[in-house]
Amino acid sequence: MSEETMSEAAPPVRPWPAADLPGSDFDPVLTELMREGPLTRISLPNGEGWAWLVTRHDDVRFVTNDPRFGREAVMDRQVTRLAPHFIPARGAVGFLDPPDHTRLRRSVAAAFTARGVERVREQSREMLGELVDALLAAGPPADLTEAVLSPFPIAVICELMGVPASDRQAMHTWTQLILSSSHGAEVSERAKQQMSTYFSDLVGLRADSTGEDVTSLLGAAVGRGDITMAEAVGLAVLLQIGGEAVTNNSGQMFHLLLSRPELAERLRSEPEVRPRAIDELLRWIPHRNAVGLSRIALEDVDIRGVRVRAGDAVYVSYLAANRDPEVFPDPDTVDFDRSPNPHVSFGFGPHYCPGGMLARLESELLVDAVLDRVPGLKLAVAPEDVPFKKGALIRGPEALPVTW
Repeated sequence: MSEETMSEAAPPVRPWPAADLPGSDFDPVLTELMREGPLTRISLPNGEGWAWLVTRHDDVRFVTNDPRFGREAVMDRQVTRLAPHFIPARGAVGFLDPPDHTRLRRSVAAAFTARGVERVREQSREMLGELVDALLAAGPPADLTEAVLSPFPIAVICELMGVPASDRQAMHTWTQLILSSSHGAEVSERAKQQMSTYFSDLVGLRADSTGEDVTSLLGAAVGRGDITMAEAVGLAVLLQIGGEAVTNNSGQMFHLLLSRPELAERLRSEPEVRPRAIDELLRWIPHRNAVGLSRIALEDVDIRGVRVRAGDAVYVSYLAANRDPEVFPDPDTVDFDRSPNPHVSFGFGPHYCPGGMLARLESELLVDAVLDRVPGLKLAVAPEDVPFKKGALIRGPEALPVTW
């Protein structure tokens, strides 16, 4: 294909308003964009200009794993985006490319390996057991989000990070302010500064630590001169905030299971299906609104006969990739027997979510504890009356009213 044909083939720019969607409804605009082609062009509510959107599973894996698409170049650009304010910290792991990205990730890798995650399994199970005890003692009705799904991931990520239990509530408050768009950029930035100051103090105290928690690993890495304090703090903030995403994921998971009781019933009667079922739920659930962080093409790259020019912004949609019919037959169906299931819910390539294994562990523990210990659990309202978060980047129920 000639260069002229390639440039002429550029699709029109489609505005993507990213409206608040009810329940776990799949974004109808994204459905249209997937139908229109492997590469489309979008403009989101904030930032400037347009960006390419990549939706096919193979192409998403290609872009996220190819060094010709970089994150660092996003720092100085007002790329079209969903978030109303864009406050990246220079040196933050999400905006680094290898080799700096690799060096920074290596400093905490031990905490997120299978062994590192297993280290917190029993403690996590105990903390969850106490939350379910309190839920049952208080009796129905209850808000499952408030009683279990919100406090549990906070407790687990704080345990993994090495944050004392007495500081969990402060962490939760800061995280909510950082992630919400409704308070404005100033409030969000102030909360980020407060969390950064907290981690700077905590990491500073652990320069000679041999502990296995994240802040101890970061303290030791700073002490050895492997990473700077600013890098350590940026990574700690990102990991702490990311730990709370499980609240939204598990909220959608239980909303779906309780809206379709036959799914919950199968998980109760066939516990051996649960690990595979959790992977399928992770694939199917629309975790976020629109798209996350963009990349910048560092040179001209051809994707499926379309030329992406050096300097162009590129987004990938993991949600779309997870519904690619070429990879997932009958992709809109929740199929607990789906195998293989190469979903990309935790991303792909160098920026693969470090907490993927931890999130899967938490989901398994939650399904075990809630379904087994509260056998009559059901929604206390109609599925469509469950309130979902408004104006949030990450989707999930505001509350999950249940009874039993």
